[in-house]
Amino acid sequence: MTVQSPELAAGTPQAWYDTARERWRELLVDHAACEKKAASSALSLLFTYAEDMPFGRALSRLAREELRHYEQVLARLNEAGIPYRRLPPGRYAVNLRRAVTRLEPARRLDLLLVAALIEARSCERFVGLAGLLPGNLPAFYAALADSEARHGALYWGFAQAHAGRTGLDCAARHASLAALEAELATSPDPEFRFHSGPPAS
Repeated sequence: MTVQSPELAAGTPQAWYDTARERWRELLVDHAACEKKAASSALSLLFTYAEDMPFGRALSRLAREELRHYEQVLARLNEAGIPYRRLPPGRYAVNLRRAVTRLEPARRLDLLLVAALIEARSCERFVGLAGLLPGNLPAFYAALADSEARHGALYWGFAQAHAGRTGLDCAARHASLAALEAELATSPDPEFRFHSGPPAS
């Protein structure tokens, strides 16, 4: 049976997509950073839970794929003549990480759920962006959406398995983190980023 990605508590507002259509160059720069961070997060989990070999093998493959995506986004930046630059971090990932429980085994569940929700949001936005952007970006984002769906399903499956082994309530914790994720992704945001809410002004 195919494992599905976790459900998002709310969809992306149209105002975010409207801004993305106008500010796609800035979005592409942040997208590159997101792919790099996704690879780093997978590797961090791999090192933290190194004794779990099946988990580690899956995360190794995922990290390599995220780095390939990073290289592909850099290629799109180069094609469009857009210089890569470091952007100040947005509130999205910072606040999700702050919500992660400190103590095990609940911490591992939270880390997996946060990763699953980020991948699910990425997939949703890739799908929505596919028809809005210029040049070859629509086809690129449509292809990336499939990858993000797989990544979200992978993290979600590991979260459910971990909860089953430890007796943690995966559904309840998912609901809590999904509500926070939705608030961050839909409420007015002072920064425009790939995972931000719609601009506050």
